[in-house]
Parts: sequence; structure tokens; C-alpha cells
Amino acid sequence: MKLARKLTLALVFGVFLVLALSAYVQIRREARIFENDVQRDHHTMGRVLAAAVTEVWRSEGQARALRLVDDANERERQVDIRWVWLDEQASEAYRTGLAPELLVPVSMGQTVVHRIPRKDADVLITCMPVPVPGDRVGALLLSESLAGARRTLRSMILSTTVTTAALALVCGLLTTSLGVGLVGRPMRTLIDQARRIGAGDLSRRLSLHQEDEIGELGREMNAMCDRLAAANQKLESEAAARLAALQQLRHAERLATVGKLASGIAHELGAPLQVVAGRARMLVDGDVSGDEVPTNGQIILEQAQRMTQIIRQLLDFARRRSAEKQETPLGSVLRSTFTMLRPLAEKQGVTIVQEGDTPALIVHADADQLQQALTNVVVNAIQSMPSGGTLTVGVRAERASPPADQGGGVEGDYVALSVRDQGGGMPADILEHIFEPFFTTKPVGEGTGLGLSVTYGIIKEHGGWIHADSRVDSGSCFTMFLPQWKP
Repeated sequence: MKLARKLTLALVFGVFLVLALSAYVQIRREARIFENDVQRDHHTMGRVLAAAVTEVWRSEGQARALRLVDDANERERQVDIRWVWLDEQASEAYRTGLAPELLVPVSMGQTVVHRIPRKDADVLITCMPVPVPGDRVGALLLSESLAGARRTLRSMILSTTVTTAALALVCGLLTTSLGVGLVGRPMRTLIDQARRIGAGDLSRRLSLHQEDEIGELGREMNAMCDRLAAANQKLESEAAARLAALQQLRHAERLATVGKLASGIAHELGAPLQVVAGRARMLVDGDVSGDEVPTNGQIILEQAQRMTQIIRQLLDFARRRSAEKQETPLGSVLRSTFTMLRPLAEKQGVTIVQEGDTPALIVHADADQLQQALTNVVVNAIQSMPSGGTLTVGVRAERASPPADQGGGVEGDYVALSVRDQGGGMPADILEHIFEPFFTTKPVGEGTGLGLSVTYGIIKEHGGWIHADSRVDSGSCFTMFLPQWKP
């Protein structure tokens, strides 16, 4: 129920309740006043008539006295006046019709007032003793119907009801109009504004000119929108700066990896350069002729293309690109990564072995970022085996749930990309810090401490997580979980 309607109903009910209670009290008071007036009239009339009856009875006798009572009854229209005897010798016409216990006080000289309920209207009876000569006890019985009082009360009830209904209606209409104008419409405006704010629209401002709590609330909502807009703008600028810094950090780590690959690339370029130099000198010195010239030229061309491809791979890895997630087969990412890292691995005496069937495994990811994450882990694994060994890269589909420290979640289909080396491993106190930025166990100048931290951020941005398992003298295994993409 709306607030304006609640206020209207509450006020109308309150007015109706107050008027109804007031009318009830007034009607009860009027009824008591009317009854008291009747009793007072009865007492006044009874005392006057009793004194006259006593005097006439003594001077002119019983008959004349009773005749006086009848004459008084005939003259009085509202009150029925009768003479009654209180003893058992009285005839039916002179009996009171009251209960014997009510007549005991009368016989002792007290006046008794009694109300007799009737279907149409109650009757008020006053029985007043009259001292007369003789042994018998007589009294005046005055009875009057309260029908007039009932008619008066009904009239009062009707007028009070009409007045109460009219006042309640007027109050209801007035409260409704004021409630809609002062409460309903402003509250609706505030609700709409709150919904717009909840939806992220901070451009609208309220125009409430009320100098009350609702107006103050509207002005505070406008101020809140201004503060939220400023905070959002600040957050956007900070997020943009953070993203730029993160991209710069990742690019710096990529360049650092390029530096690590440089020696291996130089060794890889040495052999084709020697071939090119030797064949070119043979052509210059004239040691070859005839059909051998095109053959040597073809060899030089092939070796040049080989060197160009190696350098292009290195440049492609070092070049900054914008992130773009799309349907990415893992097979192509693994092939390009292994091709780029194989010279470094061979120089270190490390053999890269791949396990698992990758063609059918597809993820929704940015290929360059995924290659950078894999490269960081593989380079670390190669460097952890200075005496050579086997580096195993495994790919498999797996049903898994994110760990608790990654927010937990519902079990889903993931691609598990694992890199396992045969290095010296890490103790537990080092393992728990390896994903922290700038944390490294390598000598100064050989590591930035950003590789695994960047890898952690990339995998997390792709909706996955990375798990590290390592034991001293037993090697390490890093498993990257990425959500599996299904057409």
C-alpha cells in the first residue's frame, strides 16, 4: 500500500474514532440528563400533589382526595398519575404492579424510582408515599414513557453519524490531495531516481522545491549522484592507469623474456649465417660455376629465410599488441611457443616433450597473452634445470572447481595446461610467495620477479587459476586451468 494512502486511511480512521467516541459520550450524557430531568419532574410534581392530597384528604375526605389525583392525571399529558395502596387489600385498579421488594422502602416513607424495560420504549416509574389518615399506606405512582428520549437519541445518532461521515470524507479528500501532492508524487520521483542510480545512470538530477524532509532527501540524492559521478570518473581514470601500468609491466616482462632468448637465438642464427657466408664466398671467389651457381644461391636464400623467420618470431613476441579474446586452439599456441623456446632449451640441454591431444581443445582467450603466460612458465622451468633434463608440457580436459582462495565456484569444464620440470624444486616457504610481484630466488640481474606474477594475472583475467606443486629435489609442476570453450 502506498504511503499517501496509508496516511489518508490513518487520518480518516483517527477522525472517525474520535468523533464516534465523542458522539457516544455525548449521547450517553444526554440520555442521563433526560432521565434525570424526568426524575426531577416526577419528584417535584409528586411532592406538590402529595401535599395537596394530604390536605384535601383531611379536610374533605378520601373521595375528594382521589378525585384530585384523577384530575391531575387528566391535565398531565406526559405523565400517568395514579393512586395506589400498598397493602394486600387494594383492588386491582389500585395495585402498583411493582415487585414487593420495591414497595418495602415506600412503606417506610421513602420514594422509589424504577425503570421498566419495554419493547417499544422503557417506562420510568416513581412511587412516592403519601401520609393519609387511617391505618392504610397509600402512594402516588407516576409513570412516564421514555419514547421521547429514544427519539431524541436517534435523532442525535443520525445527525452525529452524518456529521462524522461528512468530516471523514472531507478529511479523506483533503488528506488524499495533500498526500499525493506532498508525499506520493515526490516519493515516486525519488523511487525513479533511486532506480536510475541503481542502473548506473547518474546524469539526472531531481527538482524538488519542498522545504521539508522529502525535499532534503532529494537534495541529498543529487549530492550523492555528484559524488558518485566524481568517484566513478576517478575510478575509471585509476582503472585506465592501472590497466596501462599492467600492460606496461607485461610488456616489460615480455622484453625481459626476449633478452633471455637472445643467446639461444644467436646460437640458432650462427649455423645458417656460416652457411650463407661460406656459399657467398664461394660465389665471390669463383669456386663454383655453371649449374652450381643457382644451387648455391638457392641454399643462401633458404638459410636467409630461416634466419628471417627466427627473427620475426622473436619480434612478434616482443611487439606490444592490444588484448583480444577469441576462439583460440591450444595447439597453435603450443607450437609457436615451442618453436620460439626450442633454441634456449637446446642450449640448456633441455628436451621439451608434449603430452595430450590438443587439436580438439579450444579456449576463449587472447592468444598473445596466453603465449606470454606459457612462455614465462616454460622459461622458468628451463632455467631451473642448469644441467639439462626433460620438460613435459601436458594438456587435458578436466572437470574442476576453482579453489577457495580463488573465490570458489561451481564445478565446470576446464583445460588443464601443465608444465613439469626436473629441477631442484622449491621448499614450502618459498612456494607460497612465488606469485607475488618482484619475488625471485634468482641472482641479481637474472630475474625480475614478475614472470609468475604476470602469468597469474593473465590466467585469472581469463577466468581460470594456476596451481603450483613443488618438492625439493623432485622438480616442480605448474598447472594452468582455463575455461574450456564449446561451440
